[in-house]
Amino acid sequence: TLKTVVTANALKETLTKNTQVNDEKVTALILMHWTRLSSIRIGWIDDFNKIITQYILIYYKQSPLVYQHSQSVERVKFSKDATKIVAAFNDNTIGILDATLNNCQILEEYPDSVNDIQISSDNNTILSCSYDIIQIYDINAKKEIKTFEGHDAAVISAKFSSDENTIVSGSWDGTIRLWDVNTGQMIKTMSTPASSIYDAQFSPDNRLIVSSLDDSTIEIWDVKLGKKIKELKGYFGPVFKSQFSPDGKFIISCSADKTIRIWNVKSGKEIKKLEGHSDRVVDIKYSPDGQSIVSCSRDNTIRIWDVKTGKEIQILEGNSTWITGIDISSDGQTIVSCCVHGIIQIWR
Repeated sequence: TLKTVVTANALKETLTKNTQVNDEKVTALILMHWTRLSSIRIGWIDDFNKIITQYILIYYKQSPLVYQHSQSVERVKFSKDATKIVAAFNDNTIGILDATLNNCQILEEYPDSVNDIQISSDNNTILSCSYDIIQIYDINAKKEIKTFEGHDAAVISAKFSSDENTIVSGSWDGTIRLWDVNTGQMIKTMSTPASSIYDAQFSPDNRLIVSSLDDSTIEIWDVKLGKKIKELKGYFGPVFKSQFSPDGKFIISCSADKTIRIWNVKSGKEIKKLEGHSDRVVDIKYSPDGQSIVSCSRDNTIRIWDVKTGKEIQILEGNSTWITGIDISSDGQTIVSCCVHGIIQIWR
């Protein structure tokens, strides 16, 4: 009908404006999204364009911005304002890069390779973890200002709470620990002695923690009680990462079994399984609006997934080796990735 033709043209025009890709890719995106968009009641064209803008996902492309390090890059993270990128290197150092990747400030050597990293919201300090310690480094003073000790094995994960007053850490010693940022004291220990922990993260309201285990299990913990309240099972290999959705109602996770799964926090039930990677999926991130998921794998690809349908909507290729980590900027416009060959790459 005339109405369908008009709305399809409006969709194509909006897509072209927002993604700046060629007609072939625009057509593919239209077909991909048409099913999910067809459930929306079509009104006046102006209103329709506003609705489309909310639902069309960004089309990422490999940018010419690349940084090459001499050793493997384990993790990369954007600052909150996306003006800086911090990187954890396998040569026991940390790097601070600007958004163009032109300049990299290398910080002093750590006792061992750096496993996780995060920059504070004011861009003044860096949280990192190495073999059995967690450290906070003052960027302006160019020195370590706090060390948190207590784990008995490698600390693989360390994350700030949303207010940055607390740190949650996960270790291969089978414990999750909470630390007071101001005093440097350990607040609480939660144990999973039967398995090593690959990752631990707070929920957006800091009331819960999700942990990813070597024994194929995901655990949800009540922070106040210090008790495990749910176990999520269904994987056939170690779980490397889990993250709460921006509204805290869902969890996404990735595993050595090549799948990504979406879980309902309240029920503890798996609601979607996302398949497409051909090797273990090592990192995942929600987009800031919670509408899409970014994943990376040892199959040398980054993939973008639609949360609502569970469908793969884009594959980012061009890496010569497996990708170790990804992050997405707070506005959702840019992805940064790192790999075992020491390459940090921008996608936008």
